[in-house]
Amino acid sequence: MSSIFNSLRIGYSGLNAAQVGVETTSHNIANAESEGYTRQRVVTAAATPIYSAQGNIGNGTQITDISRIFDNFVFDRYTQISSDKEYSDFMRSTLEELSTYFPEIDGVGIKADLQEYYNMWQTYADNPDSDAIKLALAKQTEILSESIKSTQKRVVDLQQSVNNQLESNVNEVNILAKELADINASIGVAEAGGAYTANDLRDRRNAIELDLAKLIGAESSYGQIESNINVSSSSNEGFESYTLSVNGFNIVDGSSFHPIHISNENNSSGFYELSYERQDGVLIPMGERINGGRIGAILDLRGDKLDNTLGTPTNGTIQKVIDQIDAFATTLIESTNNIYASSATTKMESNKIDMNPTTDIVNSPLNIKKGTFDFVVYDIDGNITARRTITIDEQTTMTGVSGSNSIQGQMEAQIDDNGDGNATNDIDNFISFNWASYPDGTSGMELTMDSAYSAKGYSFAIQDNLVDEKFGSGTNFAGALGLNRFFDGSSAKDIDLNFKLRDNPTNIAAGVTSISGDNRLSMSMIQQQFEVYDFDIGNVTYNSTIYGMFDVIATDVGVSTNEAILSNETITAKYNATELEYSSVSKVSIDEELTNLIKYQTSYGAASKVITTIDQMMQTLLGIKQ
Repeated sequence: MSSIFNSLRIGYSGLNAAQVGVETTSHNIANAESEGYTRQRVVTAAATPIYSAQGNIGNGTQITDISRIFDNFVFDRYTQISSDKEYSDFMRSTLEELSTYFPEIDGVGIKADLQEYYNMWQTYADNPDSDAIKLALAKQTEILSESIKSTQKRVVDLQQSVNNQLESNVNEVNILAKELADINASIGVAEAGGAYTANDLRDRRNAIELDLAKLIGAESSYGQIESNINVSSSSNEGFESYTLSVNGFNIVDGSSFHPIHISNENNSSGFYELSYERQDGVLIPMGERINGGRIGAILDLRGDKLDNTLGTPTNGTIQKVIDQIDAFATTLIESTNNIYASSATTKMESNKIDMNPTTDIVNSPLNIKKGTFDFVVYDIDGNITARRTITIDEQTTMTGVSGSNSIQGQMEAQIDDNGDGNATNDIDNFISFNWASYPDGTSGMELTMDSAYSAKGYSFAIQDNLVDEKFGSGTNFAGALGLNRFFDGSSAKDIDLNFKLRDNPTNIAAGVTSISGDNRLSMSMIQQQFEVYDFDIGNVTYNSTIYGMFDVIATDVGVSTNEAILSNETITAKYNATELEYSSVSKVSIDEELTNLIKYQTSYGAASKVITTIDQMMQTLLGIKQ
């Protein structure tokens, strides 16, 4: 039954609703700049009426909920585009740095040094007896070598820097995911019974979800999405079961946390490998499955597939550049050394080689091809004294008995090279073969002119027999082994002028013999820049000149950088639009909150007027009694 005291309670309910509205609005204003905060609204409804003979009499208002204005579908789009933007931002900044290592457009860098290197060979060919030009050629060779080494080192350092960022980012993922699992447990306790929604805890959970999307492209899913039309027509939120996954791996499952394991203990090069740790402790490789967020960009740049033998990535944008520079340098080294081996000397020593000398050399790691080359012996006047052709096929080995299908066997075979019936002036009389074994387990080939002939001014050289007059059509035997080499090293990280020539540049040969005015070797070096070679990079082979191969490297870096910039600009535009949509739904608008504050203030004043009116009514009743 309605009474004057019930009317007083109705006024009080209005006061209470207005006060909670002011408190909620104040909370929104205070957190307007808080990252991840979602604006809240007070949801009220008419209280249960009083039933009487006259009808249902109103019984004031009641607060049914304080809800977030949140759209799960908009938030999902926002987290996805945030992941894409973080990936794109990191990719762009890294590739822009990589592109600065190839300043060829400014006329400096490896290509400019390479051009000057060949120009020096041209100058040397014009003046083959000038010691001053030999010194200049040696200096330019060292400049070119240093340019290649320093560029490669900068690229390798960039790759290692990117790799080192994996650890800190994965550790951050694990910290956030653990916190997310704990928050899920707290939400479960706070929302037990389904009476209220833990708004601030859910805000924190969404903030962590956004961070994890940016870091690793993580995606959250709920068992059920429920709408809340009382708050907003677009308001909806996920409830019940919860998982956060990375491309199929559940990192968080409700209040359970599955950490990502990261280690480089088993990698000789220090590259990190990522694994998913199940509840039973079993580790499942997952590096190749991560393709979103900053970590996805790191793996795509560094390479997500590792060679267990070498310890280096087999893919990745930066690794591709490293492999290309190595192929460029290796071909430059081997092709130059193959030409330089045609200059006569009294002793040749190969690089250190890790191989069995009795296995076929065509299928070995050495870049030796089928074909033929000649051993040529010159007398003191530069005349050819003996020549023997050595054949390399699929069964040819390094060592073997005289007459066998081996380099040693063909060299030591008793053959009349000159057809003069003289058994003392053939290759086997002039040159001795030795396969040396070194303490570190490697081996090497040593070819030495007989000391008696050497004292008389005899010398020998190796000349590749070209199939079609192209430098790249020979066996590359001397170049692959590094016999009588001009360059030391085997790749971009250790290319350098041969240490003997560094110590005494005047020993640099200009011709195939030491006869004054012989510039045949220099002319071949000049021609080398126009020759086409095969550059093997993984499963891809580039058939190009040395200049052309470097242009491929610089162009690939430039194209990749431009693609990253254009993609980043597109993704940034999409991100800005999605962020604006998300902000319009969930972010605090100070103007709107101030309007609500005035509304609740007015409501509070009106409810106060109700209390004052009832108080006057009670005073009237008390006055009648007196």
